[in-house]
Amino acid sequence: MYKIQTLNNISVVGLDRFPRDRYEIASEMTNPDAILVRSAKMHDMKLAPSVQAIGRAGAGVNNIPVDAMTAAGIPVFNAPGANANAVKELVVAGMLMAARNIGQAWQFATSLSGDDATINKAVEAGKKNFVGFELPGRTLGVIGLGAIGVKVANAARALGMKVIGYDPTITVRAAWALDSDVQQALSVDDLAARSDFITFHVPLTDATRNMINADRLRLMKKRSVLLNFARNGIIDDEAAVAALNSGHLYAYVCDFPSNLLKDHPRVITLPHLGASTAEAEENCALMVADQVRDWLENGNVSNSVNFPEISLPRTDDGYRIAVVNSNVPNMLGQISTDLAAAGLNIIDMLNKSRGGIAVTLIDVDSPPSEDSVQRITGISGVLSVRCLGCD
Repeated sequence: MYKIQTLNNISVVGLDRFPRDRYEIASEMTNPDAILVRSAKMHDMKLAPSVQAIGRAGAGVNNIPVDAMTAAGIPVFNAPGANANAVKELVVAGMLMAARNIGQAWQFATSLSGDDATINKAVEAGKKNFVGFELPGRTLGVIGLGAIGVKVANAARALGMKVIGYDPTITVRAAWALDSDVQQALSVDDLAARSDFITFHVPLTDATRNMINADRLRLMKKRSVLLNFARNGIIDDEAAVAALNSGHLYAYVCDFPSNLLKDHPRVITLPHLGASTAEAEENCALMVADQVRDWLENGNVSNSVNFPEISLPRTDDGYRIAVVNSNVPNMLGQISTDLAAAGLNIIDMLNKSRGGIAVTLIDVDSPPSEDSVQRITGISGVLSVRCLGCD
């Protein structure tokens, strides 16, 4: 029986992917095999030695100590793209809210008082203060062309906007999905100088922290718009407010309220709604549940932020050993030698590595003994050994 601990409310649709005859799921649990999490911060959490996987029902993993998990031989799974449509829709809404001054106009309308005739008169007198502009022909700069960035770029093209994108690590799959009219920016500075709107779809790292600062704001077109539905900290908020106050920046739309931003008349700040749709939460839970289950039962890895992608079909008559080890020379040789010494014949084997970590899946013709598993575990550099389906 596998044990799954949930640190947040995970969609029931995802939890139902775990057969109840083989999985126990609870928010309070000792010695779990895996942990499912959304936003709970895990950096100060002491994990039980039994934990074999972390599943993040979302894309960002800033709340998870990924480096520590890698050192312990624990894969961290996420759900890239599962919330892409939800975020795309909110970015489009953000552009429209900024361009048409919808937030400010709504506040004006809710502040009106008097009888209907008085309100109508105030509306006709006041609407001139909220004249906006239309999106077709404007240029959207998209920083980060992963699953979300590609959907945002394509949606903007469908609205008649010009789009330029910057992502030095764009994948072939993302490039194929991107509208052919999307232009490439040579750098963040190049994108900033050419865009009327800029939207961010990158993680918060040392390289992206304060990516938009006072220097880059000066490069941007006058009366341009910033949108941040990625991570707090990518934009230097103090520099953005200074640019708003000077009139250089037209509007700032983001998902991360603060005392500095929430009452500014040219800021629309939302309570982290990027992935807050029922569909996105279900998609994230489904994806991460399937990935964690495949790792626990088969040793296969997909959409891990710290482990290599690996998939080896199961054989009908084999017994699988999953080994996580440091990516150093002669690991396969030592593992094979120990298996041969135990009289185990290898039916199939696959090894994949990523940075300093490697995963080896081995199908053997008979169940390995506890002694043979312990010998492999004792090899210097081996982080974990599991026999899957050997009971």
